Amino acid sequence: MPESYCADMSNQPEYEPSPWEWVREQVAEYEASGGTRANTLRDTGLPIIVMTTIGHKSGKTRKVPLMRVEHDGEYAIVASKGGAPAHPAWYHNLVADPRVRIQDGPEPFDFELRLVTGDERALWWKRAVAAFPPYAEYQENTDRKIPLFVAHRMGSLDAPNSAR
Repeated sequence: MPESYCADMSNQPEYEPSPWEWVREQVAEYEASGGTRANTLRDTGLPIIVMTTIGHKSGKTRKVPLMRVEHDGEYAIVASKGGAPAHPAWYHNLVADPRVRIQDGPEPFDFELRLVTGDERALWWKRAVAAFPPYAEYQENTDRKIPLFVAHRMGSLDAPNSAR
């Protein structure tokens, strides 16, 4: 992946849309509208972001809409997969390379993720459940501890400080 993930879009790996039709359509509409349309989870009215990763096996650009859980410019990335027994496929992309692109509105920005644990995870989990209450049920319905990453904007002068 280039040092600056989005600095030169001509150097981005080939985009491979999701095999899920609703994901493909939502990402396409969100990006085409600069985040003014298709910016909620289906018909829930709850806001989403679009996260771009590089496939750890394919090397291709992947995009996924996720629930918007933002606090002081940082974002929670919750690998819930609806409470399924296995992590979502994109989880492995984040473990392989924690640099992502997040679009929350008209412009995408580069972020670096870190997997959070302990008190920091508990704080961000509360924020995630407040933004999207079904996360609590998802956790109850699976034996795995749902991974939670925090995204910090790259190039920001602020040091990561999620416990604010």
